[in-house]
Amino acid sequence: MESNPHQPPPQTTSTATLVAKKLKNNLSFQSKWAELNGAMGDLGTYIPIVLALTLASDLDLGTTLIFTGVYNFVTGAIYGVPMPVQPMKSIAAVAISDHDFGIPEAMAAGICTGVILFVLGVTGLMRLAYRLIPLPVVRGIQLAQGLSFAMTAVKYIRKVQDFSKSKSKGNRDWLGLDGLILAIVCICFITIVSGAGDDNNDNDNDNDVENRGDKGTRWRRIVTSLPSAFMVFLLGLILAIIKEPKVIKGFKFGPSSIQVVKISKSAWKKGFVKGTIPQLPLSVLNSVIAVCKLSTDLFPDKSVTVTSVSMTVGLMNVTGCWLGVMPCCHGAGGLAGQYKFGGRSGGCVALLGATKLVLGLLLGGSIVKVLSAFPVGVLGVLLLFAGIELAMCARDMKSKHESFVVLVCTAVSLVGSSAALGFVTGMVAHLLLRLRKLGGSEKIQSISSFWMDNP
Repeated sequence: MESNPHQPPPQTTSTATLVAKKLKNNLSFQSKWAELNGAMGDLGTYIPIVLALTLASDLDLGTTLIFTGVYNFVTGAIYGVPMPVQPMKSIAAVAISDHDFGIPEAMAAGICTGVILFVLGVTGLMRLAYRLIPLPVVRGIQLAQGLSFAMTAVKYIRKVQDFSKSKSKGNRDWLGLDGLILAIVCICFITIVSGAGDDNNDNDNDNDVENRGDKGTRWRRIVTSLPSAFMVFLLGLILAIIKEPKVIKGFKFGPSSIQVVKISKSAWKKGFVKGTIPQLPLSVLNSVIAVCKLSTDLFPDKSVTVTSVSMTVGLMNVTGCWLGVMPCCHGAGGLAGQYKFGGRSGGCVALLGATKLVLGLLLGGSIVKVLSAFPVGVLGVLLLFAGIELAMCARDMKSKHESFVVLVCTAVSLVGSSAALGFVTGMVAHLLLRLRKLGGSEKIQSISSFWMDNP
């Protein structure tokens, strides 16, 4: 029987349907308010760094908003989890503190880092590293990063910040539109609404009590359903406009003009030495390996591989940095923050991305005036809860061996301000403890069991 030449191949139609169904499922909202609330979970990291780069290094904020918005939407559609798009922190730190490290150098650093990560993903070397690095070492990096976020958040809350110079000034006043009282009230509000996180046992007990008609439990359910992070962010936005009402008059409609960044040989060299080299270990450990570990913990039914994450980080920077877009990566802290506040699907970051895209196209770089007036203490509150959520990942360490490695890795990372140094120390500690066990009656069955099995 002859086939109809006008009929499309059934396999092609089936594949397209499956892809469309997967994308729709990845972008669907499990709860509209929860996903909206979760989208705010990463702003405590995103806004301060982007604002500092804009004020200190003349970053084109409008272009960065447009491209990072697209990145958010695409990664949300691909992964189906609230995968964050964050600034590359080491590169940003050098750009803010070193006046000789300008936009060309920062973009060169981002491109070089992106190329290396893309190659590591394509060749399978990133997957090999993921398999070989013990879980306690990864948890140590996550704990260190979470505590670092939390300590930075406390600094934002207690001290007046000058983002253009990346310095703290004096103690923050108790009263005012960005006072300590405001931050403390926001912390209490989020704690009451969100608590310490999901607790299935408490939920089950609540269901039993509600079935018996307990009005207190029903009221609690209403309170816990409030989008706390969104409400706190909206409060900060209102206070920013009240504080600087002239910011509205300063809006200029229309996107920024996109231009290709000219990178000299000197900029390439300086960008690689000062930017790429210190950034690469942090990107490999926190932006790829740690974020995949955390994604597996939070969303075991989703397929988020180190190969794909490494490639998306690489592609973001290889394409965007040529046009002056802030060097970007994924990050375990952003994922933890968005999950903490209710993000459960790719629709969470897609919504955030759409908002960035609209703001970038509508207002361009003029939106920096609102961000400059935004209460820093409020950003500190959001960052504080994101850091705590990330640090809590280490709670699944049960043996003394695991806890020892985690704490050694964390301590060295924090004191040395280097995830790479903490990683090396954690690996050495794990190796020494494994060798120590060989002094007993145990025999090595295989290299894999020797390295990965918990004592």
